[in-house]
Amino acid sequence: MKNRSWSWIILILIGSTLYSQSESDEIEKTIDQWHLAAAEADFETYFSKMTSESIFIGTDAGENWELQAFKTFSKPYFDRGKAWSFEAVERHIYLDPSNEIAWFDELLDTWMGICRGSGVVRFENGDWKIAHYVLSATIPNDDMQQVIELKKSTDSLYLIDLRKNAKNITD
Repeated sequence: MKNRSWSWIILILIGSTLYSQSESDEIEKTIDQWHLAAAEADFETYFSKMTSESIFIGTDAGENWELQAFKTFSKPYFDRGKAWSFEAVERHIYLDPSNEIAWFDELLDTWMGICRGSGVVRFENGDWKIAHYVLSATIPNDDMQQVIELKKSTDSLYLIDLRKNAKNITD
């Protein structure tokens, strides 16, 4: 009887591991299709992989796009037949125990060099959809001081606006 109980426990563990792997595979496929749709300038497929309340955060400090604004910004790039091409070279996916939410990080080969993407995906109406995505440029630690100098004036002006807007919110 004791051996039978252990057998069931082992089967359950194997089954849950296989289920998690298949979910990770589906998430991986969704993200790959999303990146491919951008590379092929397929506007409809690209945005169909996102939830209706998706957020896309770009590399510029001012790029915090709600879905409709991101569509408006992106449309001219897609219409020209060339949006952007990001190829994942490394990706990690983490599933919530509910298997309805997952988060991921990835290193990407892009026209900007290596970038990092990270995001949240949600299982919605039978499909995994991107709910939140952050794209950031990677900067080698040894080069950070040069980058700080390059962005100093732009950052200082942007911070003035941010602080002014924050003050208006609290008043």
